Parts: sequence; C-alpha cells; structure tokens
Amino acid sequence: MRFRISPEARPGWVRLTVSDLERSIRFYRLVLGMSVIGEKGEEVMLGTGGETLVVLKEHPGARPKPRNATGLYHFAVLLPSRRDLARAYLRILERWALDGASDHLVSEALYLSDPDGHGIEVYADRPRSLWRRLPTGELSMATLPLDLRSLLRELGDEAEVHGDDYRLPSGTRIGHVHLHVSGLERARAFYLDSLGMNLTFDWSSYGALFFAAGDYHHHVGANVWAGIDAPRPPKDSVQLVSYSLVMPDVESLEAVVTHLRSVGHEVAEDEEALEGHEGFVVGDQDGNKVELVVRD
Repeated sequence: MRFRISPEARPGWVRLTVSDLERSIRFYRLVLGMSVIGEKGEEVMLGTGGETLVVLKEHPGARPKPRNATGLYHFAVLLPSRRDLARAYLRILERWALDGASDHLVSEALYLSDPDGHGIEVYADRPRSLWRRLPTGELSMATLPLDLRSLLRELGDEAEVHGDDYRLPSGTRIGHVHLHVSGLERARAFYLDSLGMNLTFDWSSYGALFFAAGDYHHHVGANVWAGIDAPRPPKDSVQLVSYSLVMPDVESLEAVVTHLRSVGHEVAEDEEALEGHEGFVVGDQDGNKVELVVRD
C-alpha cells in the first residue's frame, strides 16, 4: 500500500515577496479585510481571528512574475459560509477589480490579483452532501459562471459592506494553493507518491491535476498553463516563497518526513516556521518550498 499523508493535514499560510510592503498591507487590510497579526524580522503576518493566512516580505523594485514561469497561480482564502462570500463580493467590488467569478460545483469562488499580480481566490464550499463523485471515484468539478444574483440574495436587506473596520470572519483559512508546474507527471510523482496526497480530480486533458489530504476537493492544484517545462521565476520577480501544510500531531509529521526521506527527498528543519509551530521544509518538483509543520 502506498504512503498517505494524514487526512487531517491542511494548508496553513502562504509566504510571498512583494515590491512595496506598505501598499500590499493596505490591500490585504482594506480590500480583503485581513488584520496585521504580527511582525518577525522583515516579514509581516496578516490574517484573521489570530490565524495567519499570508506572510509578506518586501523585495523593493521586484517585477511581476513572468506568465511563463512556474510558481504561484493563486492561493485560496476559504470563508466559513456563502453569506460571508456575498459580503466579500460586495467589499471587493467596492474597492478593487475582480478577475472572475466561478461555480466549481463543490464551491463558489471569486478571483482577483493583489497589487503585484499574485493570484487570489476567495471562496466558500458547498455542503459536502451536495458534492458528487464520478464513476472513477473522483469528485465532479467544473468551471461554470457564478450566479451572482443568487449569491447576493444571501444578504437579504444587508446591501453594502462599508468602512475600514470590515474584517474577514473568524474561521477563515487558506483552503488550497494552486501552482503553475513544469510537468503534470512530475507534480503527480511528488504530491501523490512522495507527499502521499490523494488525486481528487484528474483534469489532465485540460492541463491540470488536483490533490488533497483525505477527501477534501483539493489542497493543491497543479497546472501546466504557463507551458510545459516552464522555468522557475527569476530572482528579481515577486514570487511564492513557500506555503505550509499543518499536520494534526507530531506522529503524522514524523511519518511524512520519514517517507519523504526514504524516497530520496532532502528535508531540512524549518527555521522560518511561524511562532507556535515547528517542523520541516521540503522542495517540490519545481523548487516550491513546502513547510510541513505542527503546532507546538
């Protein structure tokens, strides 16, 4: 039997470089509704309810990541309810530009980009009782237009979300990370065979695969839409530094680290783990750093 990561593992935070830290803090606070959680050295942590979602570090003058490079496609902020998604929609519409809005059958999502072009999805899951599976056992997922009128009906008489004191609700977290990769089979080998995730949706005919710990629709997406054998982003561009997977306990952390080392991956202690966490870091097939951590 192949190794499987704990089904309780889930994404924790994403680390990004930005070209203008103050500008980015304003965006994440005033558009998305995050709060500054703390600072550590040159990094600023933002999130909600005491939970860090995004860690920013300034790279002055950095240019946008080239479209034909591997790395971040988007990170996804998971809201507790559809009503929260409706509030977020009004908030974003009031202060920023949306890139799109989609119905994925298992979830409903809004898409936008931060001031440096980092892709962001803001979404809410549909109840699991409404998720459907294909005869293969994979989840039925799609990309359809989002019914915005239906979404806004969640608010009833609550027509607007104004004011700088708007904050994301407690319980918001990072739901998944979607990556540009250089090859789907290399991504499959790392996330399925090495990290031990499940393949939840094979969309390889459209250039994408989706992986998860347990039976969630996906914690990691991988696509080749930047091109087969796309290069890594240049050092002078903004980029994803790392993202974390939080394990439920020390035993599950030790199990995944032991397996990664047994199949030839270099795993180092995570010296950059956020306060209250400890763990290890490993590079995926394209050099994206994955922080495997557990709460102290």
